[in-house]
Amino acid sequence: MSTSLRPRLVNGRYGNPALFVEFSHQREAVLLDMGDLSALSARDLLRVGTVGVSHMHMDHLIGFDALLRVNVGRDARIELAGPEGFADRLGHKLQGYTWDLAQRYTTELVIEAAELVAPECLRRTRFRFSQRFEPEPLGEAEARGGMIFETPRWKLSASILEHHGPCLAFALEEPHRVNVWRNRLDEAGLERGKWLHGLKEAIRRGGDDQLPIRLPSGSAKPLSELRHLVSVEPGGKICYATDLRDTAANRQSLRSLGAGARILFIEASFRAADAALAFDRAHLTTRAAGEIARECEAKRVEPFHFSPRYKDCEAALLAEVEEAFAGSA
Repeated sequence: MSTSLRPRLVNGRYGNPALFVEFSHQREAVLLDMGDLSALSARDLLRVGTVGVSHMHMDHLIGFDALLRVNVGRDARIELAGPEGFADRLGHKLQGYTWDLAQRYTTELVIEAAELVAPECLRRTRFRFSQRFEPEPLGEAEARGGMIFETPRWKLSASILEHHGPCLAFALEEPHRVNVWRNRLDEAGLERGKWLHGLKEAIRRGGDDQLPIRLPSGSAKPLSELRHLVSVEPGGKICYATDLRDTAANRQSLRSLGAGARILFIEASFRAADAALAFDRAHLTTRAAGEIARECEAKRVEPFHFSPRYKDCEAALLAEVEEAFAGSA
């Protein structure tokens, strides 16, 4: 399956959780969790407009300051999502600094926090640089099917899991993917270039056949005469789940959220032999991670958040996950 989603674990399998997701041929990027972000360049951080935070433990949120720092003084909007209580803690982090120079800037940085307080209910709060990041409640909104954010190119959904309190798992999905056939472009005598973004966007939005599409020559053609240049295919989906207890309810939620995922990024903090300890700490074992990936019918499983107690055992941890994923554990 072709997909424009390009995910990578910022800190590997042992470091603070953070998944950086790029989109092919697009400037924007999405972050899932914000542990240590020092491995990301300022250029990468400036691409991030959407962030999903599983919960507010330090190793999942400490990187927020890095994201904030590169955006102060710029016109930018950042949307973040987390579980209930997220906006309050984000507000405390913002108020940990003195913003007495805010009025000297003509730019506006807007941070909007969405809390999934119930399976289909969001509570939104806005923080603006010009207002020294004082919280501005925006009320509640519907999150049908756990939908938190949606653009014409992708959507981000979440489910509420149980850790030591509510913890979100996320699914980032392309509703469909529009691919340009280069041989058809050549046959039509049309050049490649930025104009194709407009063509693809018109098709994503379900544009009318008579919609004019500007060509590189400066002339225009109706969308109906250009549709043959592209194909529309099912989009890809990645799922991200970390810091959860191995319970029937959590497994059921992940089966629904992660069904058919191209990649399931899932924590596997403890070895299979340490299941009792994992349950006590509200984390998964390697075996549980592999089993959940199999139950989701994921195409691939990428375990992470390994406990440092197993720092010399990465190959063994991966083998345990793969064994359970294959159904032989």
